[in-house]
Amino acid sequence: MRGYAHHVIPTVVDYADPDAPRAFTESLRNTGFAVLVNHPLPWELVEGIYAEWSELFTSGAAMDYLVGADGQEGYFPPDTSETAKGNDVRDLKEFFHVYPWSTIYPSEVSDAALRYRDIACELASTLLGWVDDNTPPEVAARLSQSIRSMIEGNTRTLLRVLRYPPLTGDAPEGAIRAAAHEDINLLTVLPASDESGLELLGTDGEWYAVPCDPGSIAVNCGEMLDLATDGYYPATTHRVVNPTGDAARRARMSLPLFLGAADDVVIADGRTASELLAKRLVELRGERAN
Repeated sequence: MRGYAHHVIPTVVDYADPDAPRAFTESLRNTGFAVLVNHPLPWELVEGIYAEWSELFTSGAAMDYLVGADGQEGYFPPDTSETAKGNDVRDLKEFFHVYPWSTIYPSEVSDAALRYRDIACELASTLLGWVDDNTPPEVAARLSQSIRSMIEGNTRTLLRVLRYPPLTGDAPEGAIRAAAHEDINLLTVLPASDESGLELLGTDGEWYAVPCDPGSIAVNCGEMLDLATDGYYPATTHRVVNPTGDAARRARMSLPLFLGAADDVVIADGRTASELLAKRLVELRGERAN
């Protein structure tokens, strides 16, 4: 069933293990998620980005880079943040979007996020190749093109520098840090946050924490990969829940990279990646999609 993990706990895969490509792909198949350790992303780089961008958000300087009329790059404050598909309450978060073609980037921070984006994009491309190599022939035969080739010429891969502010008790009823949703892209690469909270939805209707030990990376399937493979790799529903106790008074930083398909790639039923993305952007703004 699309949106649910067939099994509930993603496999923790050692990136350096010769069996990693098979184990990684199998975990995606079974849960929509996999967790990587001993990967090539420098963890000190991630921690440095969390620190300097947290200061950018809390200082108010991010407002100088407010998202423009195109609604794509720049800073999205909490009052213009996303509304998950099917919800009518905005998520409790703020974020900054950086695309390969972006012209907006804060002068108050270093180029660490750009260096991270390049490394993470290379890693994501490698992981997509693992998926392609381990996809059964009968599934691959139904694709419009090979999975690894879907990113050729892609300009949609998005780095989101994300901050969930401390909870103040005045949020709208039912609001959480990230309401239940599925990603729209092919693969998402997500370094472990500085706080817990990421959960996935199992077929039993229960929510399960995604392993997030410091230094690890969670990777999940997006809807484009799900649709292209007719659910073989499920885009599992996930969320970020509100913490309690002392953790509620702390912010949570996150750094997802969304690996997108090229605009003209036919994903399923004649619909291109560009068409699917446009529909999702309408949904995230809380509007009605056609």
